[in-house]
Amino acid sequence: MFRNLLTPLILLALVVSGSFLWVNSRGTVPTNMASVDKLVSIVDTAADTADASAVKEMVIGAEDAKVTVIEYASFTCPHCANFHKNTYGKIKANYIDTGKIKFIMRDVYFDRFGLWAALIARCDGGVKFFGMSSLIYEKQREWLDGSDPAVTVDNLRKLGRLAGMEDDIMNACLNDNEMAQNLVAAFQENATKDEITSTPSFVINGKKYSNMDYDDFAKTLDDLLSQ
Repeated sequence: MFRNLLTPLILLALVVSGSFLWVNSRGTVPTNMASVDKLVSIVDTAADTADASAVKEMVIGAEDAKVTVIEYASFTCPHCANFHKNTYGKIKANYIDTGKIKFIMRDVYFDRFGLWAALIARCDGGVKFFGMSSLIYEKQREWLDGSDPAVTVDNLRKLGRLAGMEDDIMNACLNDNEMAQNLVAAFQENATKDEITSTPSFVINGKKYSNMDYDDFAKTLDDLLSQ
C-alpha cells in the first residue's frame, strides 16, 4: 500500500524554490490512507536519494521502560488532534512522566501541510518537538485553513514564534528539501514495516492498536505493566 503513497508524497520534498512553495490543490483533509489516492499523481524522482536513517526518532519517557508505545499520526488528521487534546496529556502525566512507558511519535504524511508542520516541529533539532507537536494539534483548525498555502505556512510560523523560533530559522527548515525527503522516506519505511493503514494508530510492545480513548489506553498499558 505504501509504495503508491510515495509517488505523490515524495514531490512534497522536491520543489524548485523550497518546500513551502510547492503548490497544488489540497481538497479535504484525509483521515485514512485510502484518501491519499485523491492526491495529484506525480513522478517520485527523489525516491532513491532519500535517507530514512538520517531522521531522528522522537522519543519521550524512560529509555528502559517496560512498555514502549509508538504513535503514528498526521498533523492534519482531526482524529489525531482529538487524541492529543483529550488523551495524550493524561498518558503523559500518568505513564510517561512517571517513568512507566517510553513514547515514540512518528509522522504520517497525507499531504504537504502535514509535512510542513513536521519540518516546523523538528526545526530546532527536536528540542521543542513534543511541545510544538502539542501546539500544532491544539491549534489545528486555526493554522490549517486550507484556503491558501502561503497563509498556512504563515500560520505555522506564528506557532513557531510562540515557541521562541526566529523566522529565518523556520524558513531554512521549511526549505530543507533533503530533510523533507528523508522524513517522507522514514514514514514510508516505518509505516510499511508496522502495517499502518489509518491514523492515529499505535504499536505497543510490538502489537498494533487502533485509536483508543484514555480508559482503554490505560487498561492496555496497565495490563502490560502488570505482566
